[in-house]
Amino acid sequence: MKVVIDHKIPYIKEAIEKIADEVIYLPGNAFTSDVVKDADALIVRTRTRCNRELLEGSQVKFIATATIGYDHIDTAYCQEAGITWTNCPGCNAGSVEQYIRSVLLILKEKKGLDLEKSTLGIVGVGHVGSRVKRMAETLGMKVLLNDPPRADQGEEGFVDLSTILRECDVITFHTPLNREGRYATYHLVDEDLLFSLERTPFIINASRGEVVDTASLLAALAAGRVKEAIIDTWEYEPRISRELLEVAFLATPHIAGYSADGKANATRMSLEALCRFFGIEADFSIVPPEGPSDYDPTRDSEWLKAAPENFEWFRGNYPVRRERL
Repeated sequence: MKVVIDHKIPYIKEAIEKIADEVIYLPGNAFTSDVVKDADALIVRTRTRCNRELLEGSQVKFIATATIGYDHIDTAYCQEAGITWTNCPGCNAGSVEQYIRSVLLILKEKKGLDLEKSTLGIVGVGHVGSRVKRMAETLGMKVLLNDPPRADQGEEGFVDLSTILRECDVITFHTPLNREGRYATYHLVDEDLLFSLERTPFIINASRGEVVDTASLLAALAAGRVKEAIIDTWEYEPRISRELLEVAFLATPHIAGYSADGKANATRMSLEALCRFFGIEADFSIVPPEGPSDYDPTRDSEWLKAAPENFEWFRGNYPVRRERL
């Protein structure tokens, strides 16, 4: 079995080399049709576009993306070509929870946000949003939840987006990126949404960059409709908006989910899925290294603001961060 792997997927080398006969490690943007044509499986991240251009004529049977998001995979083409794919839902939910908790505590310390008198709106209540809810409640916040797909399935406990816009002091987005359809989230945060805010909230985006229309957010910040922006995921990564970078209160290089624990979970889930697909015994162990669990995203923001051209380098060389136990 031949497997082509993004070379930045951590803690994978020893395990995959027990499983596969041949392994090729490449940068995520270096996957080509020539490289993958005789591969049986790919293990990728968001920088690899798994589409017809890459896959047509190959013998690839299985793709694992070591990420929650999968909009970089052309799922329709995979179905057409008989290629099975999988992602890692919830793998870094604890890491993003840690990031949002740190942000809230910084807003309390530096911006005077009284958490116990504030309302947090969570848009997108999957693995991540559910953990953010529990964490925020332990900080004494009132929490409102918006998740149209779940609400439409008859689940209770959700409010409509207009209620979030009317009542929340902080709004954090944890949706997938859906470009079309009933539950489209592409540019969900647009001019109409931002200029219908009834409070002046803090806006956090740690979901997908394209959920927020950058130009509209800049206009809302300039007009005083948004108090501060905390941005971890960006449109056009890694060519991020320097203007938004400059005015964002915290600006981090898409690392909210980059704890060592989250990375280890994603690697483990990808390998387990590969083993299930090919009928191989999953005889390996993925253990993240020791590291600090006290986390302050100010450090990451300072790095990015000082050298935005190093966006990808910061992600690829991110220091070990453990989640709180």
